[in-house]
Amino acid sequence: MKILDVRAFGLRGKTPEGGWSNELRPDDCVHTIIAVLTDAGVGWGSVFTSEGLVNGSLSVLRSLLIGENALEPERVSEKLHQNTFWLGRGGAITNTISGIDLALWDVFGKVCGQPVGRLLGGRYRDRVRPYASLLMHEPKRMADELRPVKAQGFRAFKIGWGPFGRRASFSNDEAIVRAARETVGEEAMLMVDAGGSDAFWPGDFKWALRTAEMLLDYNVFWFEEALHPDALEDFIALRRAAKVTIAGGEVLTRRQSFAPWLEGGAFDIVQPDVTKCGGLSEQRRIAWMAREHGIRFIPHGWNTCVGLASDLQMASAFSDTDLVEYLTGSPFIDELAATPFKLDADGMLAIPERPGLGIDINLDKLREFSGISTSGLSR
Repeated sequence: MKILDVRAFGLRGKTPEGGWSNELRPDDCVHTIIAVLTDAGVGWGSVFTSEGLVNGSLSVLRSLLIGENALEPERVSEKLHQNTFWLGRGGAITNTISGIDLALWDVFGKVCGQPVGRLLGGRYRDRVRPYASLLMHEPKRMADELRPVKAQGFRAFKIGWGPFGRRASFSNDEAIVRAARETVGEEAMLMVDAGGSDAFWPGDFKWALRTAEMLLDYNVFWFEEALHPDALEDFIALRRAAKVTIAGGEVLTRRQSFAPWLEGGAFDIVQPDVTKCGGLSEQRRIAWMAREHGIRFIPHGWNTCVGLASDLQMASAFSDTDLVEYLTGSPFIDELAATPFKLDADGMLAIPERPGLGIDINLDKLREFSGISTSGLSR
């Protein structure tokens, strides 16, 4: 089974508001779909990177990829990593390899007639709880945005970014969390994401520790990205001192970057993003490394329907991975999938048992969002 071509489709027109940028507009491209064409069919991947950077990376990767065996995702991805080391491990090339790797696992599963989770080692579960992921707002608006999401059947919620920790007003931070807790109810799972990877993040260790203490009063399940993503020693100190669960790691790439954080005990929960950390091949290694250090793995690939599908497959393959992030209101999730994701009566998502990642792409929507022809992708 040979790889024949690889194509990129930057998503535009309905780009959701992004916590990391106050200037993110609907026509901005920050997510790109990858299609790997083989003589056995098409595999789908997703990259948390703009189309321009993905195409630039593909100009380097294409000659290493075309003609390779489409049924050997781990080996092929490692070949791409090894041969592009000097061009910048952890940047756009690594992110693009992530999307290629996802597409190759999708092809592998389809050829084998098995869901990817089974090929990753086996399925511990056939459904998983999604947590609705929303940006933070001032208290009244926060409550107004949570109510309809709760009505959809979600029973777990994460609020993040926005004004939290950015306005030198601890009382406002607490008011936002209080409004969220009162809206979702005491029985719901609630997580808080400070968004410490934001540009010029102002929060320091003392702010994070004080905030962690406050979050306990509202039964917050975890505190995510509480510090700047390079503040390794502060994260280690925060995890030791805080009684609330500390989560992070979504901006790190490849297992080499994760190693000091896991070995140092910086997280209770680690969240590698499958669309930029190196794909499923790399994410699985990171997840096993985390387990060996007593750290729980919860995947982060919420940005497109392909990223979510990949998270679902990984959640099936790890015994204690019982949550996935769901970006609410995103057309790149809800419209791009040919069959929309749907919560069951218990607020759970079924993990697809179909071969590969278990989803089909709505080619009409892909063409609409990318402005690129999708001819030749119907196999």
